[in-house]
Amino acid sequence: MANIIRSRIMIIEDDPGICTFLNATLHTEGYVTIIVSSGQNALELISSHCPDCILLDLGLPDMDGNAIIESVRAWTSTPIIVISARSMETDKARALDLGADDYITKPFGTIELLARIRTALRHTQTTAENGEIALLGEYHVGEMTIDYRKHRVYIAGEDVRLTPNEFRIVALLGKHAGRVMTYRTILRQLWGPSASADNKILRVHMASIRRKIEPNPNEPRYIFTEVGVGYRMAEEV
Repeated sequence: MANIIRSRIMIIEDDPGICTFLNATLHTEGYVTIIVSSGQNALELISSHCPDCILLDLGLPDMDGNAIIESVRAWTSTPIIVISARSMETDKARALDLGADDYITKPFGTIELLARIRTALRHTQTTAENGEIALLGEYHVGEMTIDYRKHRVYIAGEDVRLTPNEFRIVALLGKHAGRVMTYRTILRQLWGPSASADNKILRVHMASIRRKIEPNPNEPRYIFTEVGVGYRMAEEV
């Protein structure tokens, strides 16, 4: 808990009302805040203040927030949570493809925001450990186990017999549990940079995966769809 209390959150937002709200909310939870109202100042302060998490509005007065995501991702993996009034699926997908860790649409709830921040901070604190588990061990959530050594997925100890491609999809999502992975990112990571942008192949595989791992495919417990954007693996908490 002490690590979370000391965490520094940078708020990049030009709306004074939202800044005041976020600042008060985060201070109540014990976070240290750094408030910036322009993109250029944000880029300068990110390198000097090294925040643990960034809350980013896309509609800044001097630049588009996506340019900040792209610039920051060129040199650091600091988690970026976009908080934006842009609700189009294409806007969400673009920000996530550029490297944002999460995307919340305005207006948003305090409980949801704090949960997303905790998830982002957990990822920064356990990235190396999770990578080792993903490569050499297992990932567990609920009754599901992904065994990376045997290339098998088990539900309540029973092999669900995924095809090789189905396992690759589940294994990739397991390595990034709790984070939205866009269709484009999944396709590129599994089938290479020249993979087709058509996500039909993913939808077909996912329908089969859900029939095998979900008690009720219409109400998934393990892999959730972010409509028009991508998929997210449930995270063990």
